[in-house]
Amino acid sequence: MKKYSLLAGMCALGLFFSCATNPFTGKQSLNFVSNSQLFPSSFQQYGTFLKENKVIVGTTDARRVENVGMKIKAAAERWLKANGYAEYLNGYQWEYKLIENKEVNAWCMPGGKIVVYSGILPVTKDDAGLATVMGHEVSHALANHGAQRMSASQLQQLGAVGVAVATGSKSAEQQQMWQQYYGLGSQVGVMLPFSRNHETEADKIGLTLMAIAGYNPDLAISFWERMSASSSGNKPPEFLSTHPADATRIANLRRLIPEAKAEALKFGVIFK
Repeated sequence: MKKYSLLAGMCALGLFFSCATNPFTGKQSLNFVSNSQLFPSSFQQYGTFLKENKVIVGTTDARRVENVGMKIKAAAERWLKANGYAEYLNGYQWEYKLIENKEVNAWCMPGGKIVVYSGILPVTKDDAGLATVMGHEVSHALANHGAQRMSASQLQQLGAVGVAVATGSKSAEQQQMWQQYYGLGSQVGVMLPFSRNHETEADKIGLTLMAIAGYNPDLAISFWERMSASSSGNKPPEFLSTHPADATRIANLRRLIPEAKAEALKFGVIFK
């Protein structure tokens, strides 16, 4: 018990000194890694990825990705300035690239480095659909989700060390059993819900940003319905997934749309 108490104390101490309030979520977020440490590595990895993949440039789609991304970024800047966080984006280096890839996907690295795969464009269909995707990905960067996941992974590894110490006097078979229990329990009970929560946060922030940028948030529902149809139901149960189930996500968005429109109205953006 003392060993477990020591581990819990170490984790609590880490949480106490490593939580900061995010302006977009209003919540304290776990973060052991500063932007000054994380961003240079992120930018380097992004550059390497672009060199190893085919970047689409000069096309209508490539320009759309860039233009929509810049509008979402401008919306974030307007919101931050209006809410007293004008300096929040210091160190961010926004970049939006369209990559030739059939996968229906898009992602963002810490610091604002975003990739959209060409395979998702038939699902986005229009600028509002693309704004839904870009708003979501930009929001991951704004909420520092990458750093939070790294920090959570470090705590998970620390917990595994604690289990090893606490079971050190047991047989090898029992030690392995407890490590398996811990691995499964921490993954299903902590890490996966943590990831799903990030997805929900990015949906909420992204919905607001696309609305401030002038894209009707009602159309985010249409995009996610198309995404759901494109998956053909080939997804794991929600509790075993890093993402909310499509039905859960769409229900959350419907609930959040009035709030996004109200926020956009503060910036003079009105939707009928």
